[in-house]
Amino acid sequence: MTAITRPRADGSVPRPIKRGAKVAEALAQEIVHEIVSRKLPPGTLLSSEAQMLEDYGVGRGSLREALRILEVHGLITMKPGRNGGPMVIEVGTRDYGRMSTLFFHLGGMTFGQLVEARLILEPMMARLAAERRGQELVGRVADPDVTAVEDDDAYYDATTHFHRGVASMSGNPVLNLLSVSLEDIFRDQVSGFLSPKDERKHVLEVHAAIAAAIADGDADAAEQLMREHMQEYADWVTQRHPQLMEQVISWR
Repeated sequence: MTAITRPRADGSVPRPIKRGAKVAEALAQEIVHEIVSRKLPPGTLLSSEAQMLEDYGVGRGSLREALRILEVHGLITMKPGRNGGPMVIEVGTRDYGRMSTLFFHLGGMTFGQLVEARLILEPMMARLAAERRGQELVGRVADPDVTAVEDDDAYYDATTHFHRGVASMSGNPVLNLLSVSLEDIFRDQVSGFLSPKDERKHVLEVHAAIAAAIADGDADAAEQLMREHMQEYADWVTQRHPQLMEQVISWR
């Protein structure tokens, strides 16, 4: 048996929600489908509770549970006030990464395993970026002779922008999401474990070399340089902070 649906004010018709033990989950999925299919931008208020009850033909309890599911997953927020209600919010890689850490934590997955995953993924992203000849990356790489490497924030921003730039130029949005979300998790887990200041200029020089290989379309060099770069950091953490490699990833 399915719920009866009626046309909305704009003429669109919600897909019927199947009755069953997981009505709230099915409704949450349908609301997401509506957000995507109607291309609702962040800041858009969804229909009122009364309108949703009429549109989807479900009970108030199921609707509220569905909205809680979406809120927990960072897809909507409940705007307070007389003219408030469920509002679409912007979803980013950090939201995906935060959700992933729950599964990583429950699975007992370690920081070392996260590093291994990045060692596999990031060289591949550099290769894909080179195959697309990402010329624009060169202009986004921090100048090793100018960047204030002793400034933790400046150095953090420079390295973050570089790795995100490589991922965005891969041309594959799925791999981009995975790569950047893993980096978000990585950064959260290693706060306070940045490269030592006497090695930071070298790191930025390596970034510049990778960017040049990508701009030249040299996929082999880009992949190899990125692999060596990631391995250097993994070796440094293993030597200086071995306890971190065995640490289970926290849900954050």
